[in-house]
Amino acid sequence: MNYLKSLSLLFIVFSSVNVLPAKIRVLLIDGQNNHNWKATTPVMVDILESSGSFKVTVSTSPPKKSEAAAWAKWNPKFNSYAVTVSNYNGEMWPKEVQDNLTNYVKGGGSFVVVHAANNAFGQWKEYNQMIGLGGWGGRNEKSGPYLFYNDLGKLVRDPRPGRGGSHGPQSEFIVQVRDFKHSITKGMPQKWLHSKDELYDSLRGPAEKVKILATAYSEKSKKHEPMIMTISYGKGRVFHTPMGHADYSMKCIGFQEVLRRGTEWAATGQVTSELPLDFPTERKVSSQ
Repeated sequence: MNYLKSLSLLFIVFSSVNVLPAKIRVLLIDGQNNHNWKATTPVMVDILESSGSFKVTVSTSPPKKSEAAAWAKWNPKFNSYAVTVSNYNGEMWPKEVQDNLTNYVKGGGSFVVVHAANNAFGQWKEYNQMIGLGGWGGRNEKSGPYLFYNDLGKLVRDPRPGRGGSHGPQSEFIVQVRDFKHSITKGMPQKWLHSKDELYDSLRGPAEKVKILATAYSEKSKKHEPMIMTISYGKGRVFHTPMGHADYSMKCIGFQEVLRRGTEWAATGQVTSELPLDFPTERKVSSQ
């Protein structure tokens, strides 16, 4: 009888282990950035892994002005991961790595763009199609329209001449949800206060198959700028947030939940996390 009980207990234990959901495998790219990636990458890893839903591997590119041999050794295996997160803004990747990312996303892979990663690769056509909108890097009206919401709550696609990418002084700002049905923003307050950050404005790009889920009003541009976006590229899903300038910006509970939800959505097409009780309100910042 004791032997049978032991077998039963072992069966229960192994069954419990087997039904635990597998963690989403994330590849995070860094190594060059005009922002402090050495400070923000650990925060991003902690945001994702502390939820218990993700396992993150960091791939660090060679530093600026590296020899070709160093770049030849750096070849991230995008296909080995459910989703790739970019914290990179620097020199152009080797052609093989460019093609691998393009084919990965186009074939059904997932990509997440955070803050200055949308500054990267202004002349890389496929990258700009993937991220929808970007700033700096030589972007202007030739890169595509400037997307924003007007005061009437209407999406505007402005093709007039102008630079792509700008921001005013860092500050706290209100994020306004525009799409409450999408799983990334579902359940969020209509307006919530984000901690000190750079509020990007005047982003431009191909803007193909872009859904803007939330905006923030820029005192500099006097327009409601995209803050949470999804993009369809081929068979793949892309999540894009211009928020996240520094480690202190990323400690905002709102940003953390946006990153977790956006990454899960990109990887799986759904969101399973519940909104935390300490999520920011319209009047109150909530930071870790």
